[in-house]
Amino acid sequence: MADASTLQSVEAGLAALLEHVDPVPAETLACDAAMNRVLADDVPAVLDVPPFANSAMDGYALRRADAGRILPVSQRITAGVSPEELAADSCARIFTGGQLPEGADAVVMQEKVESTAQGIRFPDSIDLHNNVRPRGSDVEAGSRLLKAGMRLDAAALGHLAGQGITRIAVRQRPRIALLSTGNEIVEPGQPLRAGQIYNSNRPMLRELLESFGADVTQLTSVPDDAEGTRRHLRKAAEHADVVITTGGVSVGEEDHVKAAVESLGQLDVWRLALKPGKPLALGRLPDSRGGTAVFVGLPGNPVSSFVGAWLFLRPLMGAMLDCPHLRELPRIRAKADFATRTGPRRHYMRVSLTFEAGGIRAQAYPDQNSGVLSSCVGADALAVIPPDASIENGDVIDCLWLSAN
Repeated sequence: MADASTLQSVEAGLAALLEHVDPVPAETLACDAAMNRVLADDVPAVLDVPPFANSAMDGYALRRADAGRILPVSQRITAGVSPEELAADSCARIFTGGQLPEGADAVVMQEKVESTAQGIRFPDSIDLHNNVRPRGSDVEAGSRLLKAGMRLDAAALGHLAGQGITRIAVRQRPRIALLSTGNEIVEPGQPLRAGQIYNSNRPMLRELLESFGADVTQLTSVPDDAEGTRRHLRKAAEHADVVITTGGVSVGEEDHVKAAVESLGQLDVWRLALKPGKPLALGRLPDSRGGTAVFVGLPGNPVSSFVGAWLFLRPLMGAMLDCPHLRELPRIRAKADFATRTGPRRHYMRVSLTFEAGGIRAQAYPDQNSGVLSSCVGADALAVIPPDASIENGDVIDCLWLSAN
């Protein structure tokens, strides 16, 4: 365990968190229930797409060698119709998606031909395969259709449907137990008494976790009591892959989570060199299957929880889902529309981004205090400000784009 007097880097904390994480098992789902799920295996193509050469335009199919001639129309081909072989010295009326008849090797769009009493007059010059979509031009049978580890979006589901695939192997969603600590925390809908506040962390974290691909299976409120904290942590770890707490990991007399984790399992990291979110704990708790559940103790301040979720919970879900894209937030460069100075910890400032002709500009929320959740509303990115740095307006800075997918 890290000495309480030292602060570990974000990179060291993340490495410790992911060190013993294995991907969760796979399950098979109907494709129409697999949106945003992560593929467990590569998916090979079983069909050519398109399965036959077809027309990209409404027009006339012909042999390229007949360019410049007037040809009679020998057949009419609509989408879904099996055409006959193209008769010699003729053309075929064809519509977008219609199968190219055997013998034809080009299509001329209807706006570029002339209709005469003898037939259709074609331009003098026609390119080979003009306006023709060749068989397999999108996908070739036997090639890799989709790669393991990708999240299925609308286009990917359409790609699967184009192969006639109706069921697919995806990673199970990691099971999350989300515990809220603190006697002062009250769920929305209940009356507030003196000294109490509503629980803003729970709905925020639940939404973020689900957008990262997790399944929040337990929601528990934990009073500020040492034995009760241990009991709730032990029970949460029995059937969860990850146990997440908010609050209770600092050094106050009523902060019982850190001691409870140390007594039940293992605390790998406590206190990180970041702002907001210094009192962030990472470790392991024994589960009911002879293994361990991952433990993440987030600070109680809502902004600290928000930042901690993006920096630690998103890559944790990426490791458990074996999804490379989730393991690292997209990094972009922007010009600062603010000035700031940092102390000894790296500061993750909440910023909105403006895309202009001259580049990307980052505007910081005026109040970056860890209790000001409004600084996260509408935030597009976290501006990464190094420790002991002085940033002036117009300086180029690194930003982590807040993308759940």
